[in-house]
Amino acid sequence: MKLGRAAAYLFKKDLGRHRVVIGKDTRLSGYMLESALTSGICSMGVDVLLLGPLPTPAVAFITRSLRADAGVMISASHNPYQDNGIKFFSREGFKLPDEVEAKIEQLVVLGEIDSIRPTAKEIGKAFRIDDAEGRYIEFAKNSLPKGVDFQGIKIVADCGNGAAYKVVPAVFRELGAQVVAMGDEPNGININLDCGALHPEQLSRKVIETGADLGVAHDGDADRAIFVSERGEIIDGDRILAAMALSLARENRLQGGSLVTTVMSNGGLEVALRPARIDVKRTPVGDRYVLEEMLKGGCNLGGEPSGHVIFLDHNTTGDGLITALQVVSLMQRSGKRLSELSNCMVTLPQILVNVPVRDKREIELIPGVSERVERIEQALNGIGRVLVRYSGTEPLLRIMVEGDNEATIHEMAQDLAEMIKREIGC
Repeated sequence: MKLGRAAAYLFKKDLGRHRVVIGKDTRLSGYMLESALTSGICSMGVDVLLLGPLPTPAVAFITRSLRADAGVMISASHNPYQDNGIKFFSREGFKLPDEVEAKIEQLVVLGEIDSIRPTAKEIGKAFRIDDAEGRYIEFAKNSLPKGVDFQGIKIVADCGNGAAYKVVPAVFRELGAQVVAMGDEPNGININLDCGALHPEQLSRKVIETGADLGVAHDGDADRAIFVSERGEIIDGDRILAAMALSLARENRLQGGSLVTTVMSNGGLEVALRPARIDVKRTPVGDRYVLEEMLKGGCNLGGEPSGHVIFLDHNTTGDGLITALQVVSLMQRSGKRLSELSNCMVTLPQILVNVPVRDKREIELIPGVSERVERIEQALNGIGRVLVRYSGTEPLLRIMVEGDNEATIHEMAQDLAEMIKREIGC
């Protein structure tokens, strides 16, 4: 409730009535947090527009479409159901910069606005937007050229029992595709449970079983997409980014001549794009940093290996549905199957290890880690990378080692993980 009050205060910059959009995924706690946020926002004299369960990118779009002052998404994305979180969007549909989020936190912690209490007719109202799903469905379809349909395409869509469970199957069916839906029966506690973008193995089996042309899996709030080819091969965000960048470049539609991604993307991405003279710009992990670099460099394509892909020509944030639509459209335009399109990039061996930690001490202060990382980098001899960072959403330290020999980098990553586990592991 205090977060709602702080956000309403911050976005209420001039006189007149103000409005904030609220969407959520399918977690059980969403009902509770939605009510609390609504109460806080209304108590500051700001109206609330309730969307119900919808993908994060839908909230960003509808915030812009309704000319609201801000948007709020209640979701913990890929985390298990017992977690939840709150994402804020500006009136332009962009995630808030770190300094604005810090200001909201400051208003909550310091109690600077506790005395501001609109009363009587000055308090806000809450309205439900009944056609929110339809608005987003039409918006997503409009990302395709007019007249395009998906007749003859068979797609398996795993919605992760999350926010995409209605809109994703509906869009593909309206475009004429034959849809096999999975993870489309949320009950509040099964979001991301052995399904969706985090667990695409079931999707792979279903694609083979049904003879589908491809499969796509979304996470809890559907801002990411992981694909499965007609052969059942799991295709991550890097290979989708490579295929889309090459396609846009051929069509002279890759703005800035660059692809923006993060330090976690595989080194094979540069190798694949170099012949086409496409520059790869890297940022810290997080789609907000990718977006900041895209805006700075005038780029229209960016994303992460986790499946967050930002098509800035179509939406202001990662959008799993629009990503899926662009991939299927590319398959049709090129006449190639997804396995062929994704072969444009050869992935370098890469090992990822997660270490559960009891605290997030500065990595440089963990005894021996900096020296060990330096030795690994020397051993890689310029062919590969090592990256150590904390998860932004979970009590985990993530280790990534990339090189030309899988057995060697696996041993390097495990040794480093054991060292860290002894110092700060659970």
